[in-house]
Amino acid sequence: MDLISIAWLAAVVILLLYIVSVYNQLVTLKNRYKNAFAQIEVQLKRRYDLIPNLVDIAKHYVKHERETLETVTDARNLALAGLKAASLNPSNPDAISELNNAENTLAGALSRLGMVMEAYPDLKANQNMMQLTEELSSTENKVSFARQAFNDAVMAYNIYRQSFPSVFLSGLFGHGANGKLLEFTDSATFQATPRVEF
Repeated sequence: MDLISIAWLAAVVILLLYIVSVYNQLVTLKNRYKNAFAQIEVQLKRRYDLIPNLVDIAKHYVKHERETLETVTDARNLALAGLKAASLNPSNPDAISELNNAENTLAGALSRLGMVMEAYPDLKANQNMMQLTEELSSTENKVSFARQAFNDAVMAYNIYRQSFPSVFLSGLFGHGANGKLLEFTDSATFQATPRVEF
């Protein structure tokens, strides 16, 4: 074997190793953001489990606000369905968009419920309601942190996938689409900054 053949063979081996490296990095980054989505899923399920308790307690105090309570319940069910669809494939941009929309609807419904609660001092003073809103607030914080970790992982995947020269190989390996960020708003009801009045 002459020197030119050895050089060509070495170049082919290096190229193959690089291609394998790109493939492995794409798989690693995609799995990281799927794992990050699983953390969001845990926190969102926790929130969805707390909302019916919130509605049940509120029912006893806000009998004239049935429409608001039904809106919260419907929005919660819509968000739960969106989460189930997104958890089947967190790399599906359409499923993530649906979850974003459902979460924004839920945030709006919870915000309206918060405004209703302001009109009922007895409801706000109820010990169970105070404990439940504290749990929801804590869960909202956990959702925010988990969402940020997911978005960071998606961004790392997207940057690597779009970078030269991996951009030429990503489509060949089934990584042709960008990951979609979670851009829903936090529930204003439980994330409002406390006002200090003098």
